[in-house]
Amino acid sequence: MEEMKAHERFIAAAKGQPFDRLPLLEWAGWWDLTRKRWAKERPETEKMEIWELHRYWGLDMNLQHWFSVLTPATPQPKSFGAPIASNMEEYLAIRGTLYPEPYLPPEFIKLANKMHSEGNGIVWFTLEGFFWVPRSIFGIENHLFSFYDEPELYHTICRDLLAWQRKVVEYCADKRVFDFMTFAEDMSYNLGPMLSQEHFDAFMAPYYREIVPALKQAGILTAVDSDGDITAAVDWFRSVGVEGMLPLERQAGVDVSRYIEKHPDMFFVGHYDKMVMDQGTAALEKEFARLFPSCVNGRLIPSVDHQTPPAVSADEYRVYMELYRKFAVEVARARKYI
Repeated sequence: MEEMKAHERFIAAAKGQPFDRLPLLEWAGWWDLTRKRWAKERPETEKMEIWELHRYWGLDMNLQHWFSVLTPATPQPKSFGAPIASNMEEYLAIRGTLYPEPYLPPEFIKLANKMHSEGNGIVWFTLEGFFWVPRSIFGIENHLFSFYDEPELYHTICRDLLAWQRKVVEYCADKRVFDFMTFAEDMSYNLGPMLSQEHFDAFMAPYYREIVPALKQAGILTAVDSDGDITAAVDWFRSVGVEGMLPLERQAGVDVSRYIEKHPDMFFVGHYDKMVMDQGTAALEKEFARLFPSCVNGRLIPSVDHQTPPAVSADEYRVYMELYRKFAVEVARARKYI
C-alpha cells in the first residue's frame, strides 16, 4: 500500500477501511507542566507551536479550532462553577452576548490547507454540547437541578444552541478544511454519567438528532469528548447517530473492547493509559499489547487517554513514540492491509 496522507489515514481508520498504519496522535496536546519539563530537558521544544511539537515527536500533526458560545461580553461567573444566569429573565438578558458569528482566522485556514496538501495533518473543530453549554450558564450545581427546576429554560438554551450550531456547521462546510469534529460534553465521572438516560433522551437527544445529520451531510465525522466512565453514554450517543467517542480514560475503568462488541461501526480515540508512561519500557509494551486486539478487531485509534502527564520525561516519551510507531504498523499488518 502507498503511503497515505495523515487525514486520509485518520478517516480510513475511523471508518474501518484499509490504512498503511494507524494514525499517531496526541489529540489533546500536553499539560503546561509537561512542556515546561521538556523545555528544560530539550530546550529546542520550548517555543514550538503545538503542531510543531507534533512533528518534532513524529506524530501526525493535528490542528483544532474550538467554537465557543461565550464571548468577551458574556458576564463572568462570580466564582468557578457559579451561574451566569439562573432563570429565563436572566438568560434573555445575556443572550445577546452569546452565540457569536462563526469565524476562522485566515492563518488557521492557510495552515489547515497546508497540512492537507503536504499530507501531514488532521484538522478538526469542537462544538460545545447540550450538556456543556447549559452547565456553563446555570453553573455546575444548579445545572444538575435545572432538569427539574428550569426545564423550559433548558430547552430554550438548547434550541438557541442548535440554531447557532447549524450556522457553524454551514460555515465550516463552506471552508472545506475539517476532517472530523467533537462535541465537548464532559458529562461523566468515574462512576458513570451525571444524568439519567431519561434526562438524556428528554433534554439532549432531540437536539443531537438535528445537528448530527447536518454534520454528516457536510462530510464531517462526529465524535463526543467526555471524560469519566462513558460505558452507558456510548449507547446513548450511538442512538442519536454519533460516530465516535474519546478519550476512554482507563482510570475510570472503561473497556473499549465492550464498546467495539456492541457498536462495531463506531470509532474510538484514546484509551492508552497515561499512568504507565513513566514506568519503563516493559509497562509501555504491556499497555500496547492490551490495546492490540481491540485495534485489530475494531476502529480504535490509540492515543494517550487524556494528556501526557508531567511525570513523563522527554526520554520516556521518546521510547513511547518508538513503540507507538512500531505498533501502528503491526496493526495494519495484522489486519492484512500491508
